[in-house]
Amino acid sequence: MSEAVSRQTGRRLYGSDAAPERQREAFRSGEVPVAVYGLGRIGLPLSIVYASTTGDVLGAATDRDRARRIADGECPISHEPRLESLLRTAVGADALTATADFPTVADAASVHVVVAETGIRDDDAPDLSELRTMLRDVSGGLDRGDLVLVESAVPPGTCEEIVQPILEAGSDLDADEFGVAACPSRAAPGRALTDLRGNHPKIVGGVDAESARAAALIYDELRVGDVVTVPDSTVAECAKVIESAYRDVNVALANELARLAEELETDVRRAIDAANTQPHCQVHEPGPGAGGHALPDHPYYFVNECATETPLLSAARERNEAMPEFTARTLVRELAAADTHVEDAVVVLFGLSYRRSVADSRKSPAVALGEALDRFGATVVGVDPLLDDFSAFDDVYLADLDHVAEMDVDAAVLVTDHDEFGQFDWGTFDDPIVLLDGRDALDPDADDALDEHRVYTIGRGGD
Repeated sequence: MSEAVSRQTGRRLYGSDAAPERQREAFRSGEVPVAVYGLGRIGLPLSIVYASTTGDVLGAATDRDRARRIADGECPISHEPRLESLLRTAVGADALTATADFPTVADAASVHVVVAETGIRDDDAPDLSELRTMLRDVSGGLDRGDLVLVESAVPPGTCEEIVQPILEAGSDLDADEFGVAACPSRAAPGRALTDLRGNHPKIVGGVDAESARAAALIYDELRVGDVVTVPDSTVAECAKVIESAYRDVNVALANELARLAEELETDVRRAIDAANTQPHCQVHEPGPGAGGHALPDHPYYFVNECATETPLLSAARERNEAMPEFTARTLVRELAAADTHVEDAVVVLFGLSYRRSVADSRKSPAVALGEALDRFGATVVGVDPLLDDFSAFDDVYLADLDHVAEMDVDAAVLVTDHDEFGQFDWGTFDDPIVLLDGRDALDPDADDALDEHRVYTIGRGGD
């Protein structure tokens, strides 16, 4: 197909001369080939959203076994509402195909949606290795008029300083011959489809005005909610990092206050709830630490990438990273008050994932908490009915929830308040234990069995 005909039919959205409605029609009908690179916890749900709109999406997975399973209609992601059934439907209707052959996918697509895993390395510098690899594969198949949408969270300036140059070098195209836009995902694991379908406005920023226009058209057609077009890609990238930094600072404030509960001899959680009745005050909840794929990493995109010092962000990270150690030391003290030395104690960690109802242990506070308790000499047992991958927990013995009641336990920490723990009978333990509630999920007033144990709640204090 000649370039003139291609532009006329609306196959290429970037720089197209076709009327906007014709471009929208071409996108909805599948005339504009779409590829999603990275079929993880956000990429796979996003590919379903694209497939339900266009009816024809190519998915590229970095793992061959994952690609095969998805191509067979088998969902590799658990505890993501409706994803399994929607994937079967999309694959069965040939609306979504999956492969590990990135170059072939890149050759076929006109819209390239990049959902690479990003984060930080051990030295807290940005880890963009997977993003760079994906971009090199995309660049080999990039044609004039193609559009690259970066859904990954990246340091401000990445699209202009890294994405566009890699695509130029690998495609032999000039920068004004293809589009690049930052469209950072705001979806969270465990509610990805709901978030993608409009829980939050979609932020779009292009390296040029035409990139922003084409990207906004696409997301408007996906019906993802309001589309907020910002002046450029750096503003969009910055907005995503600010979201995580705000939450990190807010959680750090809550954790700082929670550590004052005993000195003030008051229930800090109730004080926070009362303060939050003022509309301009919305303090988050304290806990045993802040984990996940975003909050612990993204602030470092400011802290370590900017020459200007950011002491507030650094202090927030230090406070949140210190909470597992605080939790461990609090448990040691509570054990001592119950005449049990930590070196003689068996401690069960309830919940190893970083957040409720999510099968993901990335940067989970349970990792550092287990390490600290093991260092103090405790025997640490971990229970999590959602997780399949326990590779991060070298210092923790693993057990099923059904077997916990049969153990000789001295203490338990509710690290992550999965629904599956809601029906656990705390009265099954033969002897009283120390029970540290990191999430304020246990209610002694509603559960008489808790009266048998020594209960300490972060932010409320002990019995």
